[in-house]
Amino acid sequence: MDKTNDLAERLNILRAGVLGANDGIVSVAGVVVGMASATNDPMPIFIAGLSAVLAGAFSMAGGEYVSVSTQKDTEKAAIIKQKELLKTNFEEELSSVAKYYEEQGISPELSMTIAKEVMEKHPLETTIHQKYNLEVGEYTNPWHAAFSSFISFTIGSILPMLTITLFPENLRVLFTIFAVTVALFVTGFVSATLGGAPRKPAVFRNVVVGLITMFVTYGIGHLFKI
Repeated sequence: MDKTNDLAERLNILRAGVLGANDGIVSVAGVVVGMASATNDPMPIFIAGLSAVLAGAFSMAGGEYVSVSTQKDTEKAAIIKQKELLKTNFEEELSSVAKYYEEQGISPELSMTIAKEVMEKHPLETTIHQKYNLEVGEYTNPWHAAFSSFISFTIGSILPMLTITLFPENLRVLFTIFAVTVALFVTGFVSATLGGAPRKPAVFRNVVVGLITMFVTYGIGHLFKI
């Protein structure tokens, strides 16, 4: 894998980690704030929060494992299909590679010369890269993706768990909402920066979604107050 692709993959992994942490912050904050509005007993709040942490982390990890495994199987199937095409339609694949170079502004004669040379040395690697932007033998590990999602979600969930547990009864909901809002501002800013998206709209959406989540669960907990 070249340095550009490696950097892009690292940024994508980092961005996925930030978004995973963001999910942990929002979902667990919603649960603990809802429970805190329903009861003053810290034990049910803690148990509900811990259950949300574990359920969310395993759900995120499982989803990432299935998703990345499917992607990996699709990439392998594309490579197998391309191997067959090179056996049965080599001239057509050669013409396709030459056309690719022509589209980059190279003359038809030189494009065909380059195509013949690269197809003689690395036919599969060349066609797979040009058709699917894939590198032969370079696959994302589903276990790495699952582990990363599990850890990032868990890290994000620590904040609402700490604030709802450590602060006194009359302040814990208020401080949890404040701390979560600040954290969502940070994760929204970072994810937008890594993704090259406008920061203000991303931060605004992130914070608003988090606040709505907490206010809805707070209202439901208050409605069914124990």
